[in-house]
Amino acid sequence: MSRPDPHAVRATFASVAPRYDLANHFLSGGVDYYWRKKLVKMAAEEHCSEILDLATGSGDVLFALRQILPERAEITGVDFCEPMLQEARNKREMKGLDENSNKFLLGDCLSLDFPDESFDLVTISFGLRNLSDREKGLQEMYRVLKPNGRLIVLEFSQPYFWFRPFYYFYLKLLLPWMARLVTGDREAYLYLGSSISVFPDRFGLVDEFEGAGFERVQFSALTFSIVALHQGYKKTDS
Repeated sequence: MSRPDPHAVRATFASVAPRYDLANHFLSGGVDYYWRKKLVKMAAEEHCSEILDLATGSGDVLFALRQILPERAEITGVDFCEPMLQEARNKREMKGLDENSNKFLLGDCLSLDFPDESFDLVTISFGLRNLSDREKGLQEMYRVLKPNGRLIVLEFSQPYFWFRPFYYFYLKLLLPWMARLVTGDREAYLYLGSSISVFPDRFGLVDEFEGAGFERVQFSALTFSIVALHQGYKKTDS
């Protein structure tokens, strides 16, 4: 599979934006709540007052972070799909959150519009595999982190060997048809299956973290390793 086409990816997410949250919860059987909970718990283990959530989509990670982080923490969500961001802003309004400390901005992970060393923490959930150039994206995340700042990535991975036949049967045959019932867009979830099947496993992603300069990289395999949670630190002498 070739590198993701950003125009096609943007169009895909724009088409499912109104039903994106419903589809995520339904197609994962609600396990996505558990995955986000693990990310947020890791984020809260260390001090962070300026946080950047990339590929923020409809804002679920940002809102989960807001619930557990101090009120003074400033969280910025960035996504390159405006319809998804509008869903996030609508939810922010319904929750009555301050838009100045819970921002949603249009932007590109490969060329972030922030100065060097701007954030204590960068998170990205289920968006890294959609970047047309992961190496460049990881380098940008490294650039905007403060020394000793952290990158946390929640992303699909390669499942344990014994679980793969069951998983890929669901992913490639059942999930697209189920997604069509919820979103009306089968093609979007055919892309999902293709993008997951060629993404590195948890060990391969460690190598990509380290290639971008991150140190003390660690990971946790979740739900038979269909998802992995990675964390890495920016060097203090960068």
